[in-house]
Parts: sequence; C-alpha cells; structure tokens
Amino acid sequence: MKKLESLLSEMWERRASDLLLTVGAPPQLRVNGLLEPYGQEVLDAAELERLAYSVLDEEKIETLQARKSLDMSRGFEGLSRFRFNFYYQRDAIAVAIRSIPFQIPSFDELGLPSIVKDFALRPHGLMLITGPAGTGKSTTLAAMLDYINTTRRVHIVCIEDPIEYLHHHKMSVIDQREIGQDAHSFSEALRSVFRQSPDVIMVGEMRDLETMQLALSLAETGHLILGTLHTQDTTHAVNRIVDVFPPAQQAQVYAQLSLVLVGVMSQQLLITKDGLRRVLATEVLNVNQAVRNLIHEMQVQQIYSVIQTSRRDGMMTMNESLAHLCGEGLVDIGTAMSRSPRPKELAKMLSLQ
Repeated sequence: MKKLESLLSEMWERRASDLLLTVGAPPQLRVNGLLEPYGQEVLDAAELERLAYSVLDEEKIETLQARKSLDMSRGFEGLSRFRFNFYYQRDAIAVAIRSIPFQIPSFDELGLPSIVKDFALRPHGLMLITGPAGTGKSTTLAAMLDYINTTRRVHIVCIEDPIEYLHHHKMSVIDQREIGQDAHSFSEALRSVFRQSPDVIMVGEMRDLETMQLALSLAETGHLILGTLHTQDTTHAVNRIVDVFPPAQQAQVYAQLSLVLVGVMSQQLLITKDGLRRVLATEVLNVNQAVRNLIHEMQVQQIYSVIQTSRRDGMMTMNESLAHLCGEGLVDIGTAMSRSPRPKELAKMLSLQ
C-alpha cells in the first residue's frame, strides 16, 4: 500500500508541480507541465480514501463528506508545503496536490520584468496578476509580497484559500487569513479588513461581484490591492471585472477602474527547448494616462495598441515576450506560436529577427 508522504517525496525529487490521484489510474506527476504516471499500479477507491484521510483530521473529513470538496495546505519537513484539493468524482475521492516551496523565489529567479518592483512600491491602487490555472500567479504574488515585506514598513493582510506560501514579519507586519479557518469568505474578510489598519491587501482570487466591489472601494480609499484573475491577457482583465457587474453599474465601474487600476500582468509558463524546465512569458500593462482615458471612455479594445507603443513605460505584449524567449534560444518557435494570442503578429516578429 502506498503512503502519501512517499508520493510527496517522489513529487519533490522529480520537481513535479502537481500530483493527481484518482480512481482507476496510477498516480500522475505533472513535470514541466506534462503528466507522467508514477508506476503502473492503479489506485482504487479504498486506497484513495485511506491516502486522503491520512492528512485530514475528523473535522476536515466531516467537511469533505458534507461539501464534497475541501482545500487545505500543509508543510512536510524536509520536503515542501503542499496545497491539497480533495473532491469527489463518480462517488469516490480524488486529490489534486500542488507543490509550494518553503523558500519564496526572487523576482530574478522567476524571470519577472523589473517593472513589477515598481508596482509593488505603489502606495495605493489595484494591481492584477492574470493567466490560466497553473501559470504561477500565486508565486508571483508571493514574490511581490516578500519584496514589499523586505522594503516597506507597512501592514500587509493576505486573504487566501488556502494559505500557500508562508510569510514572516520582516520590515512589514504581515497577517495571513485563510478562508474557512480565519474567515468565512473573501467578501467577509474584505468587509472587516477596513478595521485592521492595512496598507497592502492581497486577495488570493477575485471571484465574485462583492469581492470585486470591495476591492475597488479599498483601492479608492488609499490601499494597495494585489489580486489574481483567470484571464488570458491584460485587456480581458478589465472586461472580466466590468462584466461581473449588472449593466446599469458598468459605466461607473469603468470610471472606478480608470482611477484605481495601476497595472496588469498576464503570464504563462512554457517548456524550454531542452525540456528540463519552464520559463515565464509575460504581458505587462502599466496604466498611464492614455490607458486611463481609454478605460474611462470604455474603449478597452484599443489598449493593446498602447501596450505596443509604450515600451518606455515598461509595457510589453505577450508576443514581444515570446519573441524574446525565442531569440534567447530558450523556447522553440513552434512552442511560442502555439501559445501566442496573435500568431500572425508573432510570425512576422520572428521573421524580422
């Protein structure tokens, strides 16, 4: 019978980002974005339940059985922290596990553009990290928070579901609130944060109307808000927020965003030519006056042209980032083309290199 800790140890040894456990298949390790089976022995429902329950106390087992899903995180000495999502499929437990290193990576280690430091030093406003699931948004946020924690004397409040990277007080005071354990919901935590004297607030995921409404209000009242969205590029992040609101409120939300949005960075991870690691590609929107005017006038579709012509302001299109990775020999052209939001434009850029 397999032990969960031995599976986590194998996950850590092979530098897998994820471990998937489901009935009828061997354990699956996600290495550099691709699934690889670990062994040939398939898991059955009884063994999966045993594996899952080995890291859950009675209260969490009852929650999982009642709600049919559960998020939690936990550290294992000598390995790493891991984020667990337990859920049911076909009346059996399944588990998705994400590896979270104890050490928070630096900006340079992640390959983040230098302007991200500028975003982290803003006194107030809304900064968004966007991208599909599994593209390192939480890690980017952790790096930004660690930079703030190291360089500024502020009170940071993180609202997470669950807590992933563990932060320690440095120059700043940093509190981490976990949904389900320290607060009932993101919106409830944001409503109460007004009374906690925060300077910087991290919202793990902006999921619903009330959370977005509160985040905008907090950004308006002199706080720096860092959050994530599941959108594929920077301009869609603006539309994603606005579209959550009823049509009658959307003009007002555009006006609010034009005043509080300071930046959006969209990111994705690509496997390198040698297949040994993944590298970061980013699109960066630094909200200058031209972008503010376009948001206020609800002309979001024109923002991309501003990004293209504003490199001096630290902006970058995803295609420029992909072309740079190809030019450095890190990523092959086929991989870059398959991940480009505008393949024809990228093809033209690569032909000029």
